[in-house]
Amino acid sequence: MLTKDLLRVSRAGGGYHPRFVGRESRPLAARVFGVYQGHVGEPRHRLDDALSALEGDAEDFKLVRGFAALLEREATFEVSAPLPPVRVRRATFEAAEAAGVPTTEAARTAVLDAAADRLATDRESIARSLYADRSVNELLAEFDPRWSPDALLDQYNLSLAQTALFDATEVRVRSSDPKRLVSAVKRLGLMYEIRRDGETRELVVTGPDGLFTGTRRYGTAFARLLRTVAGTAEWRLTATIDDRGTEREMTLSEADVSVPDVDPVTEPTYDSGVEADFAARFEGLNLDWELLREPEPLAAGARAMIPDFAFDYRPGGREREGAGDPPLRVFFEVMGFWTPEYVEKKLDQFATVADDVELVVAVDESLAVAEDVAALDHRVVTYSGSVRVKDVVDVLRGYEAELVADAAAELPAELAPDEDVVSLASLAEAHGVAENALSAVAFPDHELVGRTLFRPAVLDALAEELDAGMSLSEAEAVLERRGVTESSAVLSRLGYRVAWEGLGGGTLREKE
Repeated sequence: MLTKDLLRVSRAGGGYHPRFVGRESRPLAARVFGVYQGHVGEPRHRLDDALSALEGDAEDFKLVRGFAALLEREATFEVSAPLPPVRVRRATFEAAEAAGVPTTEAARTAVLDAAADRLATDRESIARSLYADRSVNELLAEFDPRWSPDALLDQYNLSLAQTALFDATEVRVRSSDPKRLVSAVKRLGLMYEIRRDGETRELVVTGPDGLFTGTRRYGTAFARLLRTVAGTAEWRLTATIDDRGTEREMTLSEADVSVPDVDPVTEPTYDSGVEADFAARFEGLNLDWELLREPEPLAAGARAMIPDFAFDYRPGGREREGAGDPPLRVFFEVMGFWTPEYVEKKLDQFATVADDVELVVAVDESLAVAEDVAALDHRVVTYSGSVRVKDVVDVLRGYEAELVADAAAELPAELAPDEDVVSLASLAEAHGVAENALSAVAFPDHELVGRTLFRPAVLDALAEELDAGMSLSEAEAVLERRGVTESSAVLSRLGYRVAWEGLGGGTLREKE
């Protein structure tokens, strides 16, 4: 699956059509392959520069980024440094604190020399190690893709369709292998029903209803279901898409999407049914948190602790992989085994985890140690039988509120973007904050329509170009030329409504 910012769709005729690629895109796919192959052994920032140059030459930069996002998962990046970077930074910052903030090159050299003396090494090793663990400095150690350029096209089309399904509120499938689909739906923890129309059976999958306020999609689970659907001989999938508040219909079949002839990424295994159940239910939610299985080890005294999960905060559906560190990572441990030795070991680990680590612990009520864990300054949820996802989400919402408050406090009271038209999501990303952190900011040069800011002159120009009686597809073409994606909100602001004409589209009418 791709990230939503890489989604390429057409809304012609009021529908929702992923812009799939064909053989004409194979040369571009091969060039992206070549960029990765040619940068093995080089730092990530050089790879990124080469990909940026390729974007400039391509007709659609999103297509380059989409190919690169898929190939990124086939690449192995490693930290290459003479010394552990964290240890080097600690020694360097201590040396800087003792000498004062270095304001000249000579002062900086003196600090590096002092750090080198502390670690019994040389200045060059200190300089090479200082920030070697930053994402941009990691080396591309290996690139071993599962796909050829031809298979990459198939994988891209599958991933594009999966991304489109991330905003689905309902999916309806007819397949030549319905039993296989039902099995997949149950495995993914989706809610479904089977509707019959004579001899034909249709599997209908819907999102959760009322469990969490504002949750309408299963997201990742829908995307995974598509791989099973596309693996059958004959199928037809129709999805209702929530396109920024406008319902659109997307239809796919075996003519659009196929499964590449490669083994899929291995699904994670779990230590217990409690963990597996929690992961399946959490990943079915449309949250700004990515769930990671068994993240990096945490130092716990003289030992290491590998939490069951980590939650990475990715506001606005930002790129999950290869996009730098998230603004916050929260680790999550499920404490469910009951032997006294296990409890003692876990409490000792929790007590020795570094103070700057955010850790949430789900404690089985039968252990009766929730208060002991909470006393160690970790956040605790209790459970019996299964972890209540809502309890964990409530804790994550608390972290979100703190981040939003901190980010909002650093924003100015007014912002004046250079763009004539800019979405709040893009503006929030540019300032490194969540979108709702902009709620208290004024925009004196723009008007907010829906979730997009417009200069008044743009709205005036659009008013001149649109007329009652124009077809919706013509109106959307006018809006797209101006970079407008929220057609419903803009048309309403300009005084129009859409008179729908069956499945054939609609016509603009003046609002009464």
